Amino acid sequence: MQFITAEEKQQLQQKLERMKAKRPELSRRIGEARDMGDLSENAEFHAAREEQGLLEAEIRRLEERLKSAKVADESHIPQDMVFLGSAIKLRDIQTGHEDLYKLVGESSGNFNLDSDEIEVTAASPMGESLMKRRVGDVVKVDLPRGTRRFEVLEIQ
Repeated sequence: MQFITAEEKQQLQQKLERMKAKRPELSRRIGEARDMGDLSENAEFHAAREEQGLLEAEIRRLEERLKSAKVADESHIPQDMVFLGSAIKLRDIQTGHEDLYKLVGESSGNFNLDSDEIEVTAASPMGESLMKRRVGDVVKVDLPRGTRRFEVLEIQ
């Protein structure tokens, strides 16, 4: 079981509905391509079938994720503790550089370089190190480029 925020659950449900809404269009495209004749050399038919397979796999993944995920009850979490949905200001002990991170259950996949927050999943090394920390704590994170230490400056 994985914990997600209420906001993440809503986003997953909206994405699932959008994907399910694509089913009729894909079925129509497959039918039109089938009507063109010889299926062995029909690139449009094969492309539409492949897209349908990918769509159905993603729908199953989202349905399973929503079924097995538990929405974190934020009312029982102390406000001064890092948990899902928290925005955490950290300072790299080595460089002194400060960044704002957001602890999420699952990455949104939106890599916006202009964003003020860096998404960190709870299952990542950084996320695991940050979970249940408080302001003033120093966390040690084993990253691919080596071990780094960060001080928790603020929890928003």
